[in-house]
Amino acid sequence: MSRRSRRSSRGKKVFLTIFAIVAALVVIAAGVGAKLYFDLSGSIKQTYEAVERKNTETKKRQQPVDLNKKEPFSVLLLGIDTGDLGRTEQGRSDTLMVATVNPNDNKTTLVSVPRDTYVDIVGYGTQDKINHAYAFGGAAMSMDTVEKYLDIPIDHYVSINMMGIKELVDALGGVDVNNDLEFESRGEHYAFGPIHLEGERVLTYLRMRYEDPRGDYGRQLRQRAVVEAVVKKVLTLDGVTQYRNILDAMEGNMKTDMNFNDMQKIALDYRSAFTTIDQLQMQGDGFMQDGVSYQRVSDEELQSVQNKLKKQLNTK
Repeated sequence: MSRRSRRSSRGKKVFLTIFAIVAALVVIAAGVGAKLYFDLSGSIKQTYEAVERKNTETKKRQQPVDLNKKEPFSVLLLGIDTGDLGRTEQGRSDTLMVATVNPNDNKTTLVSVPRDTYVDIVGYGTQDKINHAYAFGGAAMSMDTVEKYLDIPIDHYVSINMMGIKELVDALGGVDVNNDLEFESRGEHYAFGPIHLEGERVLTYLRMRYEDPRGDYGRQLRQRAVVEAVVKKVLTLDGVTQYRNILDAMEGNMKTDMNFNDMQKIALDYRSAFTTIDQLQMQGDGFMQDGVSYQRVSDEELQSVQNKLKKQLNTK
């Protein structure tokens, strides 16, 4: 299957689902006062979690990227399947995206990688679904695995679990989406057209895929719809007045190796990179091995995506 590429506000909103809250509140804090600023910086400290990347064989950068110089950088975005339905284990990355941000070209490229993509799991000595890297070795192994697969440096990561999405949606009083597929799942009915989501209903909506003829690609569409609705509401006045609940949802459910200064610099100095967004959805062909289904992206498509990302990052 071929890759579908498009430039749209949807791609922008997907990427900014992680940074929108921080960026909006940083900007607002400058005009509102010190309390919001200190609350925000305190919350970001709670989300900080460094990674120790032990694998050096696939290392693509000799020196860390320098945000002070506005160098292009990449971020691995992970949606973790824990925090809901009583799940407390390490979990897997149900959603996996890579964003390359280049403020010099005023452009960001966002690539969605199918969760079942068959790859080498770096540091684990096996081949498996790419989303299992997180289960085997957390963010560090995910970063190493994606770095080898896409042949680009992965500079940072941001992860958020499913409970974080639920709590964020609830903090906003729910969100409205336009549902393109009527279905029932876990005793909940989701009508075709405009629907309101909050609580457990939003989690069921995000997780459903077996009732969808599009499978995981259909689920990704619903995830993007919820993300867009969340970001839209966060950026309204009502969202800002509820910032404490929003920050609480972030603190317990989001992790990143970027500190508050990094977030602040990206939010304020890299804005131009978000004016143009290229969104790429990698798609593979399904195959079975030992009774397990996988996806394999063609060499031609993989090479094409790698070349685009390398150009964005000014790497070879």
